[in-house]
Formats: sequence, C-alpha cells, structure tokens
Amino acid sequence: MVTRVPHHSVRPRRHLRLLLASGAAALALAAGSVVPGNPLAPAPSEARADDGKTTLTVAVAQSVDSLSPFLAQRLVSTSIHRLMYDYLTNYDPKDNKAIPGLATAWEPSADKLTWTYTIRSDSKWSDGQQATAEDAAWTFNKMMTDEGAATSNGSFVGNFEKVTAPSKDKLVIRLKEPQATMAALDVPIVPRHVWEKVGDFSKFNNDKDFPVVGNGPFILTDYKVDSFVKLKANKDFWRGSPKFDELVFRYYKDQDAAVAALRKGEVSFVAGSPSLTPAQSASLEKAPDIKVNDAPGRRFFALAVNPGARTKDGQKFGDGHPALLDQKVRHALFMAVDRKTIIDKVFQGHAVEGEGYIPPRFGDYFWKPADGQKLAYDPAKAASLLDEAGYKKNGAGKRVGKDGKPLDFRILCHATDPNDKAIGKYLQEWWGEQGIGLKVDCLDNVSDPWYAGEYDLAFDGWSVNPDPDFVLSIHTCAALPAKAKESAATDNFICDKQYDDLYKKQLAEYDPAKRADLVRQLESRLYDTGYMNVMAYPNAVEAYRTDHIESITTMPSAAGNIYGQDGYWSWWSAVPAAGASSSGSSDSGGSSTGVLVGVGIAVVVLAGGGLLFAMRRRSTAEDRE
Repeated sequence: MVTRVPHHSVRPRRHLRLLLASGAAALALAAGSVVPGNPLAPAPSEARADDGKTTLTVAVAQSVDSLSPFLAQRLVSTSIHRLMYDYLTNYDPKDNKAIPGLATAWEPSADKLTWTYTIRSDSKWSDGQQATAEDAAWTFNKMMTDEGAATSNGSFVGNFEKVTAPSKDKLVIRLKEPQATMAALDVPIVPRHVWEKVGDFSKFNNDKDFPVVGNGPFILTDYKVDSFVKLKANKDFWRGSPKFDELVFRYYKDQDAAVAALRKGEVSFVAGSPSLTPAQSASLEKAPDIKVNDAPGRRFFALAVNPGARTKDGQKFGDGHPALLDQKVRHALFMAVDRKTIIDKVFQGHAVEGEGYIPPRFGDYFWKPADGQKLAYDPAKAASLLDEAGYKKNGAGKRVGKDGKPLDFRILCHATDPNDKAIGKYLQEWWGEQGIGLKVDCLDNVSDPWYAGEYDLAFDGWSVNPDPDFVLSIHTCAALPAKAKESAATDNFICDKQYDDLYKKQLAEYDPAKRADLVRQLESRLYDTGYMNVMAYPNAVEAYRTDHIESITTMPSAAGNIYGQDGYWSWWSAVPAAGASSSGSSDSGGSSTGVLVGVGIAVVVLAGGGLLFAMRRRSTAEDRE
C-alpha cells in the first residue's frame, strides 16, 4: 500500500497501496517463472532476559486513521498492518525484488491472464487456525464486491475477473486484462472466519476486540485513540519470532516532546513528522547512546493544486479558485518557487531538489523534465504567464482578474509540520512579489477540507513503494469519489484522459523496460498539467537509542529508512541491546526506559505529527505507505 504521509505516507499505502516489486521481479513474471522458497532464512530464537519482557517503543507523528486494513490509508496505519497480517508477497530489503510471503510461489498462464499462487502450509492465525488460500480468495472477493471493503486497496482488484481457491494451498486469480503488478499486491490477507462476521465494512475499524487475530510477525493487543498502539511478538510466525517481545507505537503531537522522550530513554526510536528537523537531527548527533539514520527517502514533498473537485459522474463540489483551472496560472506559480532555497534553507541539505513524481531512490522509474520542459525558477517568466492569463498588476502592485477581484489563494498546511510552515512563509514572499496573496491555513485536521474540495492548494506528499502503480493510480479518473465530500482513492481530484490512457498501458505492460518508459511518460504528463509540483525528496532522518537497540535492518539494507518500510524488516529484525532489559526503570527517578522489562504497558510515540491525510495510503509521506 502507499502510504501517504500525506503528508497526506506510499502507505508504508492504501490501495495508499503499491504493487510491483521491481524491474527484475517483472522480468521474472513475464518469463512465467515460479518463485522458489524464501531467500531470507527464519530468524533464530531470541535469548530472553530472565526478569521480564523486552519492549521496543517507537515515537511516531501520525494518529491512526483505522485499524481496518480495508480502510486505513495513513502511513502509520498501513505500517502496523504489515506487522499484523501477511501479504501474498513481500519485498526483499536488499534490492526490493518480490519474495515469498503468504505465497511461496506464483506463475502466470501463457496468456498472462490467470495467476496461480501456492499458499504456504506453515502460516497460522493467532487463534490457532491455519491460514489458507480460502482466506486470500475471500479477502479479494470482498474487495471486489463491497465498496466499503475497497476503500483503501480497491485499485489492486479493479482488473480482477474472478478469484478462487480450488484447494487450501492454491489461489487462482483470473484477470480481465494483463496486469504487471501481480507479484506486488500490497493487500493484507485477513482471516475469513473472523471478518465474514463484519457487517458494514465502511464503518468497522477493527479496534474493539483484542487481541486482534492475525498471522504477521506481531499481534495487536491494545489500542487507545491518539495515544498508543501495542503489539506482542508472534512466537509462531513462519519466518521466525521477532526478537523484541513487545512493540509499542505512541502518538506525540509535539515533535520536540518526542525527541525529548528519546533523550530520556522513554522511547527507543523517533521518526519525526515524517522526518526529524535539521536542528533536532544535529542535536541528537551529539547525544550519547543515540544514532541518527539519515538516508535517501522514499517520499516526495509537493504542492498539490485543486483542479476542481468532482465526483465520478461529474458532479462538481468544493470552492477551489477558478484561476487554477488555467494551466498558465499553475505554471506561473510553480516558476515562482525557488526549490534550491527550500533545500538549502528549510531542509538544510537533508533532501534532494524535486523534479519528477517518483523519488530518485527508485532508479528504474525516476524521471526529470527536459531542459525546454522544466518549470525552473524564473520570476520574470512567471509574471509574463500571469499577464497572458489575464491577471495583471494594478497600481498597488496587486494581481487582479478581468472582474477586478484580487488574485488570492489559500494553501492547506499541516499544523504540526514545521516544513509546511517554513515553506508557506517563503511562498507568501515569492508569490507576494508577483502580486498574489496567499493565506497559509495550518490545521490539525486537513482531511476534512481536502475531501470537501475546500482548498486552493495544499502541501502534499506520499511514500512511494518499489512499484509506482499505487501513487500513479490516485490521479486517475477512476479514483474520483462516488459521492461528494467522501473519502476516496483520489489524491487531489485530477482526471485527465491522456494520463488515464498511459496509466492503463503501463499496468498491462509486462516488459520491465517498456513499462518503465510508460511510467516516465505518465510522470511527464502529470508534470506538464501543473497539478502537482514536487519540490523536494526529503531524506529519511530518524534516530534510535543504541543502548536499547543493538541492531536493526534498514530498507534498502545498504542505506535506507527504518520507519515506514515496504515490509516489516526493521521491527522484526531489531535486536535488544545487551543489558537493555535488565531494569524496569531508568536512573532518573523511575520513568520507563525505551526497552522495558517486566513492565506490562509500553507506549509508542507518534512523534510530532499532525493528522495526515486520512484518505490515501500515503505520506508526505509515505506513502499509503
């Protein structure tokens, strides 16, 4: 799933999720090969401290939107679902290639329209029942027939014609047309015997009865809204039990408070919202027993334009500024943005200047505009475009339309994200010089006005998965809401026929090189329309206590992120530091340490973040995922 950190978090996303694993994986699929057994050996049993449990506490910046994998779209939520439920396939942390998950092998028919998956026999639900192909078939069929169940990940099954389970270990998916993402269906498989009792999937949040039945590396045991999510290690997980006994995510609305908690040892890890600020990172670099991980991220930071909110049947709603329907105005705004200053002054070097829609971390799909195409920083050209669009300056230096009304915009800003606020001030300055007014509307909850289409522009961002299908799908006409002001698969109501045609072509293309070229064409079209302005690719800047965590896997393993991975590798692999679990309290008056022993309650901090856009699997960030 993508996860938006919505800013809005590439869900780890929802339908926010993503599909294919990599070009290499696609090659294997095209060749019709059967994927062999799991290349990652099961983890050895963890040595336990004899006086209690080991608990890994994580501070995060988002509140959970839903614990139902059918509804969740925020990065924190989809990340938790990766821990609770197995997917058919997973991504290798070394190179992002598709590897076995609940399915041990998969192969297509000669016409690539029928896919057969072999389901492993050693996966059990936490209530003791075996996980079977019937659970997977029921999950997909429910998404195909129930609009509520398709909220988050419906794009994955839109091309499915029929799904059956002829036996416990065989899942068969028949497609309407070829689909290149069949080894990257980022859909949590749920236990049929539990979920078939659910009535309204659009309202069921999976947050009342604990422990929640799952078959992933962790089992959800407790949850409190805007406070914490608590999980315990699944000792029967087929890949091997996690090394920490418990994992807790605690929500911190104030990011500085989360960083302070890390310093005190009250939490073991902090990710920021979605990353630590340069000042926080610099201060932690000098702190004892703390390691800062600063690596290329999987997110982008962008400006999204409201192109005119509408439903699938064409009903218009919201109050987006009509001037933004003019491509010249959109281009003018983007050419009045100095991306270099944003990288140098706001991110202070902890980011790469934005260009195309897919971050450079995903080299096969990374795209940059040609010289004549690039909307580079050019205030004079921006002014000329505004003049051509009919918005000329009056005597007071204010841009006005032919109706005499001043050109003023609103931009949605996440109240808890310092990057939004800082960049908002720069935009007020740069656009002010153009004679344009800008109100930076910083809110704790940006989801409501976003879904209602009651905004002009918004700070946006997603965590991108190894396969870009999900983040591309959120800009198709099919992603528009069925009803006005309702959560939907769309990001910002874009509907463009040329884009849709390219999207369908890339989805059906099995040749990795040809598909990558189509994806780059999609990015080019999205760039030219001017509805999305990617300003930066932020690094993943996060920190953890080395006296709590001895080692932990990044993704990619050579130099990648820890929080919000396309998988469960970080928390599953984390090794408690020697002696970390020897005491239930810190030296400073009994406050809980990040790794707790013999303590029944642990908290995971959601560091300094506000509500990310609940609707997609994304992030600014992130990224449904």
